[in-house]
Amino acid sequence: MISQLHYISQSNSEISHLKAIENALKAGCKWIQLRIKDEPLDFVLDAAIAARQLCNAYKAKLIINDYPEIAIEVKADGLHLGLQDMSIPAARAIVGDQMIIGGTANTLAHILLRVEEGADYIGLGPYRFTKTKKNLSPILGLAGYQSLIKEINYRDIKIPIIAIGGIELADISVISETGIYGVAVSGAINYAENQENIIAQINKKLENRL
Repeated sequence: MISQLHYISQSNSEISHLKAIENALKAGCKWIQLRIKDEPLDFVLDAAIAARQLCNAYKAKLIINDYPEIAIEVKADGLHLGLQDMSIPAARAIVGDQMIIGGTANTLAHILLRVEEGADYIGLGPYRFTKTKKNLSPILGLAGYQSLIKEINYRDIKIPIIAIGGIELADISVISETGIYGVAVSGAINYAENQENIIAQINKKLENRL
């Protein structure tokens, strides 16, 4: 089952990806995406091995962003592919039929492509500007989600749609009203004074949607 709350790792000068992941796990996250860009392959692999151990300890799912071979090597639960990454069928040929594969989308055409490719879930965004991504797609905002979810429902598409991109706790109720399945967050958890409380509030808001 696809979680309604996805945590996407983020590092800065004060905290590493692994420490941020450990904090999120301790606070209650059960779906962790390791997203490391612009680093050597061996750096990503070492981080993925450590992240797998952490997720095992907390009985959480680990999703690797962008690296299918690393996802296989560390026995990750899933793989997430951005719009500039390889296609889902190409990745599926590497990781096999059992691994979860999610894909990013920004437009209806992207959504339809991801469905055709056989994605298990779609990360739809960005909701607003975020520093997490260097090459940011056009911002959707609330109106963008409303329009795209309407189109998805009209086509009777049932794939889980995860809202991504600069999402804060205060956004979740209004985003949920569009019919979105879940949210992916990073900074909202990383910079929270009480991460456990924030995660509990996010989960409660998402559960109330169903």
